[in-house]
Amino acid sequence: MAALFSVGFPTGMEGLTYPIPFSNPEDLVRIAKHAEALGYHSVWGNDHMTTQHYVRAEFPVPPRFWEPLVTYAYLAAHTSTLRFGTGVLVLPMRRDIVVTAKQIATLDHLSNGRAEIGVGIGAYREEFEALNPASRVHRGDMVEEGVRALRLLFSQREASFEGKYYKFKDVELFPKPKQHKLPIYFGGNNAAHLQRTALSGDGWIPAAMPQQTLRRMVAELKEMTEKAGREFSELEIAPQYIVHVGRDQEKAVARFRQSQMYKHLESLKKSTLKGQASLNPEDVNLVGSIETVIARAMALREAGVTHFLGLFFAANSVPELLDQMQIFAQEVRPKIT
Repeated sequence: MAALFSVGFPTGMEGLTYPIPFSNPEDLVRIAKHAEALGYHSVWGNDHMTTQHYVRAEFPVPPRFWEPLVTYAYLAAHTSTLRFGTGVLVLPMRRDIVVTAKQIATLDHLSNGRAEIGVGIGAYREEFEALNPASRVHRGDMVEEGVRALRLLFSQREASFEGKYYKFKDVELFPKPKQHKLPIYFGGNNAAHLQRTALSGDGWIPAAMPQQTLRRMVAELKEMTEKAGREFSELEIAPQYIVHVGRDQEKAVARFRQSQMYKHLESLKKSTLKGQASLNPEDVNLVGSIETVIARAMALREAGVTHFLGLFFAANSVPELLDQMQIFAQEVRPKIT
């Protein structure tokens, strides 16, 4: 089966992976239409509610974080085939799971069944603590419980749930999502997400994971999935990788190292990517000449990738982002089998 290719979308990325300012609402439409015209499967936007400490220290003005579900409802009216995914929706910051379910189901109808949901704990605990001062929770358990609640609300006419973090009684949530089974992915590099995916997920979204690590964890996920009595072939192995493609290897790497994306990856070595602190990000991600990026993508494909779900293009402006999307679609994607 051919691999799928999707674009990381700048919903909550100013000051993190892109400069401030970066994209306004008109630019979001341009990026989405460009992705659809180039034949990308979907766009995947992240989820932030408040500015991280290191971003406040670096920039004199705050970033604009666009809420992904509302943004996608707007973009659905400007597109016809492009799908919309959350990479990831941070469930611990969304304490009312019934409202979240209602928003997701509404988006799925307004987009004519084009919604896909990735969930996770979020890269910055400081963000959760800003919204929930003095709250002591296990965010991973909260995500797992939240998905169980969502599945219940999406499948039963009258739903009740009594969990540690989420509770509701006799909720009749209608309409249900337009899709018979709306895809839900678990995002994160932690091994605990493998078990969650094996038991109830439709896919797994790791981020910037070295090829050998990915290969090993895909094998572990296959074993867990089969032990759970599910078909491994029905799961999407859908990692996120940074992309910067150029005609010349050294120039491409040099340009990448000038990007805000590079600074962001360095910051994540203290959290999401702390296991990769000794690695150069350009050696792990899809950065370099066309030939280098093709070879690396093929290696990841062989390691088990079925969906290059979040291709986060390193660019310091929207025109550069659009250009990178086009180079990858025309020069790289056709060569990946």
